[in-house]
Amino acid sequence: MSHHHDPDHSRGDGTSPRSDSTPLNWLLLLPLAATLYPPLYNRDEPRLFDIPFFYWYQLAAISIGVTCTLIVYRAKRG
Repeated sequence: MSHHHDPDHSRGDGTSPRSDSTPLNWLLLLPLAATLYPPLYNRDEPRLFDIPFFYWYQLAAISIGVTCTLIVYRAKRG
């Protein structure tokens, strides 16, 4: 009986390989870092279409988070 090593199931030490070890996962920290320090965005100016910076920055952070998540998700599937 031959033993063949299947990297998808075991590393030989009884543990499964990490599926989240790609450096692309660091991209997921970008939206967190963008909102972690409120003094960075807690202001009125510059305004965008008369919307205070605080509000449009938060909406932009959500869009950045969705985009980063989509990039990482697609990279892992492909």
